[in-house]
Amino acid sequence: MSDIGEVRRAMSGDHDAYAALVGAASTRLYALACLILRDSDRAEDATQEAFVRAWREIPRLREADRFDAWLRRLVVNACYDEGRRITRRAEVSLLHGGGGFSADSASAMAETDRVERAFRRLPLDQRAVLVLQYYIQLSHSEIADTLGIPMGTVKSRVRYGIAAMRAALEADERPAEESSGRRSA
Repeated sequence: MSDIGEVRRAMSGDHDAYAALVGAASTRLYALACLILRDSDRAEDATQEAFVRAWREIPRLREADRFDAWLRRLVVNACYDEGRRITRRAEVSLLHGGGGFSADSASAMAETDRVERAFRRLPLDQRAVLVLQYYIQLSHSEIADTLGIPMGTVKSRVRYGIAAMRAALEADERPAEESSGRRSA
């Protein structure tokens, strides 16, 4: 939670107060952007863009006690912009470096990769609400407040996001089941 006095000083143009607020929030907001975008470079760009927008817009912030939600909203919106700006190319990420893997670790990596692929297929608005709910652990009302959307929209995005994840995971399973069924026949 940001210091209200510091927020008010930043709203009045105090660079040091703004720097302190951003410094206190930067790691957590960068993590939020990483979870939404699934790309550290793009997340850094989105976070920086949000901080620039925040500095420009902070004099117009109406309620100093709403600074944290307002800044989160700017980061999520910057993630939306970043997601629209750059078309995602297929990429391979190495989860672990080094030596051999056991069957259990290979299986866990495969499952993590499946979930990651399914999550990347979601629209950014669904990714954002799922990240805010399951990673940041905000309530539906806090998500609605952060994103500036109605509570019903939050609930539907969560519901549709979970359904889309489930469908994507089931779709990934089908080709494996079908091809194994053909081989044994």
